[in-house]
Amino acid sequence: MHDAKSIFDSGLEPAEVEAFFENSAERVATPCADGELVWRIWGDGPPLVLLHGGYGSWRHWIRNILPLGAHYRLYVPDMPGLGDSATAPQPYHADSLAKIISNGLDIILPEPTRFHLTGFSFGGLLSGHVAAQQGERVDKLVLVSPGGLGMTIQKNVVLQKTKQVSEPSDETERHRQNLATLMFADPDNIDDLAVYLQIESVNLARTKSRQIAVTDALRRALPSIKARLNSIHGGKDAASYGQASEREKLFRLIQPDMDFRIIPDAGHWVMYETPEAFNATLLELLQNE
Repeated sequence: MHDAKSIFDSGLEPAEVEAFFENSAERVATPCADGELVWRIWGDGPPLVLLHGGYGSWRHWIRNILPLGAHYRLYVPDMPGLGDSATAPQPYHADSLAKIISNGLDIILPEPTRFHLTGFSFGGLLSGHVAAQQGERVDKLVLVSPGGLGMTIQKNVVLQKTKQVSEPSDETERHRQNLATLMFADPDNIDDLAVYLQIESVNLARTKSRQIAVTDALRRALPSIKARLNSIHGGKDAASYGQASEREKLFRLIQPDMDFRIIPDAGHWVMYETPEAFNATLLELLQNE
């Protein structure tokens, strides 16, 4: 059985690393509009649902699957209109997208099964709505650098357009620049696998998540959440620059005893840039009583 270190230090090409995880997953589907919501399942143990970020896919969690899967059975969907999942009906919004995921959970994890839920970025926003819809079934909810809090970003984030470039190398370089601008704290941590996964996910994306992420959609859902709330942020996250104390204050208004963690040297894609610290932190939050 491979471990995380052996896979990522093996010298495999990015596509081969991706294929390893694809081939080791159990793949199931639930309804999404006229098509399917595609889920990948790894690991053994109590159920843990992982929701990826905007313009992303299951690939956002690639460095976390093996360590987390040693403790939990992971249910990882490509969210509506992202990755391999069908596009949601128009007009879509946070609650309607979350309802597709929530309905899928009712099928693959039927009542009275309880589960933990962790969402990253746009997936953090949607996980708040899923948790509100699922009520007592969600044990712990961990919001990882979530959007939808209605807070103004204090750092100017300008992303490069990656379509309609003259050469594939130009497209690759623009994706690398976007990772440096938004997703990573240290550009030296951007490896070829990160760039490959970014290109794969962005090129499949159809849901325009940013127009929802800049609203207060998650903030409005928070009071309806019955799960135990926790949060993880990268200390150098460009998407929430200067907001850490304001975010913590907001969450504590909902649950005063919630656990708010910062991983100091990480950017927005905290679970990829600092996987060891992130995995240890998430496991601690999920296993604390």
